[in-house]
Amino acid sequence: MATDKRVIVVGGGLAGLAAAVRLAEAGTPVDMFSLVPVKRSHSVCAQGGINACNEVARQQGYSEYEHFDETVYGGDFLADQHPVLEMANWAPRIIDLLDRMGVPFNRTSEGYRDLRLFGGSLFKRTHFSGATTGQQLLYALDEQTRRYETEGKVSKYEFWEFLWPVVENNRVVGIVAQDLRTMQVRSFRAAAVVMATGGCGLVYGKSTNSIICTGAANSRAFQAGAWYGNPEMIQVHPTAIPGADKLRLMSESARGEGGRVWVPRKKGDARAAKDIPEAQRYYFLEERYPAYGNIVPRDIATREIFAVCVNDGMGVNGENSVYLDLTHKDPDYLTRKLGGILDIYQKFVGVDPRFEPMKIFPAVHYSMGGLWTTFTKGSYNPAGPIPKHKSGSPAPIGSAIGQGMQPGAPNNAMTNVEGLYAFGEANFGYHGANRLGANALLSCIFDGLFCGQSVQTYIKIADTSAAPQSLFDAVVRQEESKAAAFTSTVSKGQPTPENNPYQIHKELGVEMTAACTVVKSEPRLRQAQVKVDELRDRFARVQLGDAATWTNQTLAYTRAVGDMLVLADAIVKGSLQRKESRGAHYRTDHPDRNDAEFMKATVAKFNPADRSVSVGLMDIDASLIEPTARTYGKKP
Repeated sequence: MATDKRVIVVGGGLAGLAAAVRLAEAGTPVDMFSLVPVKRSHSVCAQGGINACNEVARQQGYSEYEHFDETVYGGDFLADQHPVLEMANWAPRIIDLLDRMGVPFNRTSEGYRDLRLFGGSLFKRTHFSGATTGQQLLYALDEQTRRYETEGKVSKYEFWEFLWPVVENNRVVGIVAQDLRTMQVRSFRAAAVVMATGGCGLVYGKSTNSIICTGAANSRAFQAGAWYGNPEMIQVHPTAIPGADKLRLMSESARGEGGRVWVPRKKGDARAAKDIPEAQRYYFLEERYPAYGNIVPRDIATREIFAVCVNDGMGVNGENSVYLDLTHKDPDYLTRKLGGILDIYQKFVGVDPRFEPMKIFPAVHYSMGGLWTTFTKGSYNPAGPIPKHKSGSPAPIGSAIGQGMQPGAPNNAMTNVEGLYAFGEANFGYHGANRLGANALLSCIFDGLFCGQSVQTYIKIADTSAAPQSLFDAVVRQEESKAAAFTSTVSKGQPTPENNPYQIHKELGVEMTAACTVVKSEPRLRQAQVKVDELRDRFARVQLGDAATWTNQTLAYTRAVGDMLVLADAIVKGSLQRKESRGAHYRTDHPDRNDAEFMKATVAKFNPADRSVSVGLMDIDASLIEPTARTYGKKP
């Protein structure tokens, strides 16, 4: 019996929506699963913009090649280079498509799409919609998806949670999911499954991520046999509002629009910011990186802020915060360009940042790591020799720089499990050791549109004969048994701190933030490994306080905590293995980059027999740009 060529997309953010549109327009039926209403997916929180070369940027001397070059350099040469090249090639076309969909990009007075500076580039090449770019992109793509819904090509399963992939002979044939209202667990058949479920910020407890960004879906795919790439590469954003409940992002667009980071030059100076003269302010990013100043990449800005506050004790009022100052800019200009984030700051802090500098500090923000994926190289025919970074001119402007990936190749963005794909932040493939700001939205939509074509090819040529129903029934029973085991613990009385899932998660977040963020060292990582092992042991005896059979949020949360502990294990082990400093991964005991041993991807694998995580290294494709020192012109 043959199954239909249906594709399941797990995740309702930009990557998932772009994939659904791409597949539906080709006539493929799509089932989309989302924990929340699609328009509330975490993509809605993206603020600053989306990178692409356009004609205005080209007049500055920018090109798709320069975008590719900046991304590889920004990722500290850890990314496979051909996928990055293809993403940069597609970027201008993606912007044009979004424009035609009605995304309200900011415009110049002449009517051109406006551009702003973003970290890691000296060129204005970031397109934006005020400071709510993610929301505008998400709404535009959701409108297109709704069009296909009305035609019966897309079915949305909102408030459904992905529980496990159904795999037969290393080929995915469907999923098992749960309705979070009725708590029904059921299976769904598919010819291919796309994981577009975002990052794992909640492993760190407090982050800039939404509460749904646990990484649990990726963790379940990992536990079911998919490999996980570069788990140790976690981005800490340099500018966020510290909070008791969570950390709220203050977009890089604030620095791109002229925001300046500083602290009082005199340690312990308790005067209000407006009372400190210009000469007595320490603009440390501008002084240390004169070429890039406040638009250095995020990993560098984060470490400098951390060093000034934690190591030097020069934070504002002796606290872990620095000023992000926009008060020298016209208030009306700031409202037009940054109104969304300025309103957020005013709402939660009670201060108008148009007239008083913001107080900010770094926060966990993004996972460069994700499910390991593969690709097929395209043809690369540069005009002239391939230049080294900054050692010569980039490829001539407007020249054909070839294809990074073969369009439609069925393995583009496919994991090691046949038919299982990873798109967007769930995919490890584009950012290497550090993501340049405004490349995230691009990678999400690029995966959906370009790699969605690969999914379409796969379901045409692959063996999609129907797996036996008994296989699906077995996975349903597996997941129902897990849920029953959790809820049965309620009869034991109220959970104690030792076995309370909320307490376990809190302790996990504290430990991971202390050991695996801005700076790492072997002794601290060894300590974290002991703690993660302890928490995994405690979780085996976890106890719930709610056995409800309707909308049981405690059950869903507890299940996710167990999956976060598995990812935490991979993050710590990957950090221990990588005895070097590269991008967001900085080891105080190994402060230099070591290309000879570690210019390779970390690949984590899960052993279901003993539920252990192992890590190894895998060669990357670095054939297009040779690695150079990544300094951004730092003054000695």
